[in-house]
Order: sequence, then structure tokens, then C-alpha cells
Amino acid sequence: MKNLFSRNYPLYLITDTSIAGLSHSQIVKNAISAGVKTIQLRDKDMTKREIHSEAVMIRNLTLKHKVKFIMNDYIDIAMAVRADGVHLGQDDMPIEEARRVVGNKMIIGLSTHNLSQALKAQCHGADYIGFGPMFQTSTKDAGRPKGLRSLRNICSKIKIPVVAIGGISCDNIKDVLDSGADACAIISAIQSGDIKANVKRLMRALYKTVL
Repeated sequence: MKNLFSRNYPLYLITDTSIAGLSHSQIVKNAISAGVKTIQLRDKDMTKREIHSEAVMIRNLTLKHKVKFIMNDYIDIAMAVRADGVHLGQDDMPIEEARRVVGNKMIIGLSTHNLSQALKAQCHGADYIGFGPMFQTSTKDAGRPKGLRSLRNICSKIKIPVVAIGGISCDNIKDVLDSGADACAIISAIQSGDIKANVKRLMRALYKTVL
């Protein structure tokens, strides 16, 4: 799984229609055109039928442009649209059970908030972990910020890819990746305003160059 995320474009977008003011598929279309290589569809308000409809459109877009598509929570929808993977939370189906359902080819990611959870996720067969929140964020109440020191500790002890999440912006994205994260899951910093311009700013902050 060393090549699960692109080191040249380590942005992992989690869709949020309330921030973007666009549909999930519209968000994805703009993000892909800006160069984002990993997309997660996450929605807690739409019906499953509506989410499935969006997932079908997103799967078509991601296949066309060779972008990884991860479905949040809904294993059945992930399987139905043949997504690349599914992302689970601590209160969702255990990884071992999820693996039996989806098979060995589908990527399984798990949200973690401490070293114990991260080690358990790795032991039970997760392909990557999400770790955070890194910094203060209003997008989701995921507890006290972990900070870069905790991220470095996690990355030094975990062999599977680590995706940092929570409050990541142009001001700190380089520090996050320099601390060992394989990718950065981003919501507000991409979807608040012009998606293409925001992606460009994040990449400029990361590489300290004009894109």
C-alpha cells in the first residue's frame, strides 16, 4: 500500500455540500479538474437512494480520470458502484467483518484518534488510517486537536499509510506532510469558495512554488 496516495498530489478531498454549495458530483468534477487524486463521498443527511445516485456519477468521473473513490460509511453503496474503497469510523462495522464483506481488493480506511486505535486498525487489516483532528476545526466535532507531535509519533509506529485530517490549511499543510503523513484529508480549505483556486493555493503552500 505504499503507493496508495500520490506524493506529488497528496490531497484527499472529503465532500461537503453545505460548505461548497454544490452537489457532491459537482464538487468532485471541480476537484478532479484541479488535480485532486483521492475523493471521499461523505454525507450524513441525504437518503441512501440519493447518496447512491451521487455515488454512481462520482464513480463514472473518477474512473474516467483515474482518481481513487472512497465511500464513507456505506459498504453496500461502495460495493454497488464498485468504489475503490470504503472509510469507516470507530463506531462502524469492525474491519474484520468489513473485509469479509468487501473482499481483499477494496481499500478500507479507518478513522483513529490515538496510537492504540491506530495500532489496532493496522493489526486488523486496515489499508490506511485517518488520524486527527490535527488542529482546531469547526467542520466536525472530533475532540481535542492532536497536533504535529502526536502525528510524528503515530507515523513512526504505523507501517500503513496515515492520512492526517482536521483544520489543515495553507498555513500548516507543509508541516503536516513533513511530519510523516502520507496524505491530507481536507474539507473547508478546498470547498470554501473557488475549489480550483483553493487547490492551487494548497499546492503552492506545499511546494513553495508558483503553479
